[in-house]
Amino acid sequence: MPESNRTSVKNATKKATQAMGTTSMEPTQDIVDYLKDYARERPEVAALWCFGLGFVIGWKLKPW
Repeated sequence: MPESNRTSVKNATKKATQAMGTTSMEPTQDIVDYLKDYARERPEVAALWCFGLGFVIGWKLKPW
């Protein structure tokens, strides 16, 4: 099943459970899903963020 179908099925399931009155609070999973979707839509921006964070963390850890 393509990723877009999985995402749409997942969103439809969330909407259906919310309509029934039960809300599932999964902030960590929601953030991970959002970041994955963002990285798929804008891979160059996501790559630059990863490079920048890696550079800063590596600079702060200085192994020597």
